[in-house]
Amino acid sequence: MASTADIRNGIVLNIDGQLWNVVEFQHVKPGKGGAFVRTKLKNVVTGKVVDRTYNAGAKVDIENVDRRDYQFLYRDGDDFVFMDTTTYEQLPIPAAVVGTAANYLLENQSATIAMNNDNPLYVELPASVVLEVTYTEPGLQGDRSSAGTKPATLETGTEIQVPLFLETGTKVKVDTRTGDYLGRVS
Repeated sequence: MASTADIRNGIVLNIDGQLWNVVEFQHVKPGKGGAFVRTKLKNVVTGKVVDRTYNAGAKVDIENVDRRDYQFLYRDGDDFVFMDTTTYEQLPIPAAVVGTAANYLLENQSATIAMNNDNPLYVELPASVVLEVTYTEPGLQGDRSSAGTKPATLETGTEIQVPLFLETGTKVKVDTRTGDYLGRVS
């Protein structure tokens, strides 16, 4: 057990059996009354964000979360198989843990996996990835980059909105957090 003085950005707290990541914290010493710590916490599994206040000196349960680099190898049924880049050990991770990262995951791609007591918590991809457009409707003469968007299917099977001038076979940069088109890659 630790106290509120040990709270820092990025640490993970165990609150009522759930893991919460500290996004922001602030030690407050009002002129009247006792000091307290105001925190903004993000649920590691669901992504829900809540504000929570602790009295100064209150006990908190800090969890150890290990983040390691892995390489995605292949999909095996409902599991995604990753390989530890240092030990070459293979790790199957259920699709529920991979979540929306599966929409942007290609074979041999790097990813960071957060583990707690040898249980995978979540898979984190780089902020953006380069993927090829496998199908989109052909653009019309006179289409401009700012004229609008059309749906395009990527090589992972995910559909995103792209500018009208893009064609099948074009490589595009995609934001892995929002699924937004960021630009063409030549």
